[in-house]
Amino acid sequence: MIGHLKFCVALAIGLSWAVPGHSDEPARRPNILFIFADDQSWKTIGCYNSGPDWVRTPHIDALASTGVRFERSYLGAWCMPSRASLLTGRLQHGVRSMTMLGNYPGSTYDPQQCPFFPAQLRESGYHTAQIGKWHTGSDTGFGRDWDQQIVWNRPGRPENAGNYYSDQLLEFNGVARQVDGYSTDNYTDWAVDYIRDRRKQSDRPWFLWLCYGAIHGPTTPAARHEGTLTGRRTTPPADILGPWPDKPAWLQDTAAWTRDESGRLMMARKKGGDVVFDANRPGKTFDAWIQQVHECNAAVDEGVGRVLQELRDSGQLENTLVIYSADQGFALGEHGLTQKVAPYDAAISSPLILSLPGRIARNQVCRHPVNSPDLTNYICRLAGVQLPWRTHGRDIRPLLEHPQTSDWSSPMIMTHTSRSYGDETAQIPTDERLTSSSSVPWYVLLRDGSKKYVRYFVKGELEELYDLAADPDELVNLAVRAEHSAELSRLRQLAIAELRRTNAEFVDSLPATAAELKAVE
Repeated sequence: MIGHLKFCVALAIGLSWAVPGHSDEPARRPNILFIFADDQSWKTIGCYNSGPDWVRTPHIDALASTGVRFERSYLGAWCMPSRASLLTGRLQHGVRSMTMLGNYPGSTYDPQQCPFFPAQLRESGYHTAQIGKWHTGSDTGFGRDWDQQIVWNRPGRPENAGNYYSDQLLEFNGVARQVDGYSTDNYTDWAVDYIRDRRKQSDRPWFLWLCYGAIHGPTTPAARHEGTLTGRRTTPPADILGPWPDKPAWLQDTAAWTRDESGRLMMARKKGGDVVFDANRPGKTFDAWIQQVHECNAAVDEGVGRVLQELRDSGQLENTLVIYSADQGFALGEHGLTQKVAPYDAAISSPLILSLPGRIARNQVCRHPVNSPDLTNYICRLAGVQLPWRTHGRDIRPLLEHPQTSDWSSPMIMTHTSRSYGDETAQIPTDERLTSSSSVPWYVLLRDGSKKYVRYFVKGELEELYDLAADPDELVNLAVRAEHSAELSRLRQLAIAELRRTNAEFVDSLPATAAELKAVE
């Protein structure tokens, strides 16, 4: 009886959504298709107009033309925390009980302390499914969070965790089976089948989380795409070889590029951390690497086209929220990097597109950034679901209805605490745990309008402050300039306030920054 009451309440909330222009016509609870790529820079998407002029992603671009494209989104610093943050609606420091365990990427969590939102969708009447990469604890949640799953469980099967593109050991509703074929195409095939089957079960809305493993390393294109971009040239980032003045100490030790005797840009050495792009092998040229990344992305774009076509053919497109994003970005040479995790937009900002006819603006671009908890909040509100735990998300419905509004003053925050979550982040480490997922130490990132602020959890380290409207490539650190000291102080205090709002236990033990130490000299 209680469960039925909760369902009725949730359904009533969901039906309260009205189609703009038709306020007397209640909207059905929409289906939700969340397409999630891996390690993907927004510069690999044509409609962002930030990559080489030869970039072509016609299907993702077509999706953007029907909805809202966000200039920047910050879903996480690396694969696992971005997924944990989406599933819980909390920033990394608020994800309780999640912990690394055993051989990487082994990890675990207590579902009582760390519930995931698909279970609430399921309880409210949604049919829930996940296809593709699973990277959030060895417990995939089948039967609790998901009605249906075909997943590559990396934490649960570390011995198969490197098989991003072939010979995957998959779990079909909890039953393991070895599968041949190119993974991106396999995931698309199963997603198309799922969407077609759900049309036959139209009494229930559905939620599908389609998680591609591309374009994560080893960045292997489908056979049909391999070599199709050979010879294409790319203008390298302005600071690919440095120097990097007024940047933090960790960046000075991460230079990944050099020039050979003929002057060609070459990968200098493999980076530390978990980066496994085969492009990180010494001797890989910059142009060859960029070509390979885009060749690998081609199958993802084709997959997007196929699932959207199935939505059209089955008559479900008009009532389906489609989201396209990635767990985080990946630097394509910017700031001398070939990795994620770093707090620069090139390394962590994901592409993000949302489309839902009648309820989301069409063919619009939003300059206000969002994070993972914001998306979780939006999905649940749209589905008419009230999560029974506190989340960190903001209500971003105004941004999707009026993307170009200037009437938006809500700051956005993201935290990176390496491989630590929840209670493990209460004490800031001073040993290798501070940088255990990469060379980058723990940090908090804040966006307030066009201003971006980064504070590292290292005593005496420089803060970073950028005006992204004037300096989108983040080349000039305003934090070291005296004329910006008042703005630096304001953003520092705003970041602390956001950490308090999100119950970050470490907020009162943050190491003093370089500017703070100088002020007391």
